[in-house]
Amino acid sequence: MTPYRPRIGLALGSGVARGWAHIGVLHALARAGIRPDIVVGTSIGALVGGVYLANKLDVLEDWARSLNKRSLWRYLDVRLSGGGLIGGSRLNAILDANLGGIMVESLDRRFAAVATDLGSGHEVWLREGPLALALRASYALPGVFSPLQHDGGWLVDGALVNPVPVSVCRALGARLVIAVNLNADVFGRSRAQNPARVAEAELLDGPAGGGFMGALNPQRLLARKLFGRDDGAPSLFTVMVDSLSIIQDRVTRSRLAGDPPDVTIAPRLGDVGLLDFDRAAEMIEEGEAAVERALPFLREAMSVLGMRFAQESAPPDARRVANWETATD
Repeated sequence: MTPYRPRIGLALGSGVARGWAHIGVLHALARAGIRPDIVVGTSIGALVGGVYLANKLDVLEDWARSLNKRSLWRYLDVRLSGGGLIGGSRLNAILDANLGGIMVESLDRRFAAVATDLGSGHEVWLREGPLALALRASYALPGVFSPLQHDGGWLVDGALVNPVPVSVCRALGARLVIAVNLNADVFGRSRAQNPARVAEAELLDGPAGGGFMGALNPQRLLARKLFGRDDGAPSLFTVMVDSLSIIQDRVTRSRLAGDPPDVTIAPRLGDVGLLDFDRAAEMIEEGEAAVERALPFLREAMSVLGMRFAQESAPPDARRVANWETATD
């Protein structure tokens, strides 16, 4: 009997800056000849997955590799209004320039971005409408980026409810689900730098210029209030990011225990801070390495699930022949 290829779903998890590893994962899967039929992402996973299906992954990769600690300032418009510390208008402009006019339903494969309804706490699957808006809603970290208005409510980061969206892949018809968990490296966390290292070190020296006038720049003063430390205590921004990281980790464990994927790809990123966007090159490389480690398990799962699907889909007589051949091997 000719084996069938199972319908593959790829669940790209949240993880803020660690999401650059998803780029390496997608490259390595393509080299192995594995093309997902369904892509679902949460937060940074939605961003990378949506850009991938829009055939703009190379553009995103070039931009990610170009980032350094100081250039991040160009994309962070700090403010205290609109429900978030960062307005996001500069990041939005980049998304609109590259994804403007692309609708989720027009993509050549099924895609969903996971967000959270701020009023009800419900999980929201964004499967239609402007792609750029769906991505913004999915990565809208509470308190950091402003929530996005949708159907009379407000949406924030999907990591609050479903950090690695395996369940969504299955609901959309995937028979084999590959999960990419960016927060699985427990042992590396003891080596991790403070997740807000970039904000507290480099961002405080922002682009306002030196001297007395630079020190009095309103944006610089606001940044010091948000990112500065007082008597060694963690900054406001550090408390927010670390708290979200804890929530994300606990929810991930619970969701994956209840609905485990068929194969997990787990990049070793424990020493990468959640705001280390300037380390794209090494994260992309680790994403590729993680796929290589998981490839034997992935191929075995494809073989087993593909043959099982072939037997279930075959006519009754063919099923008996297949079962007899298996029993006599």
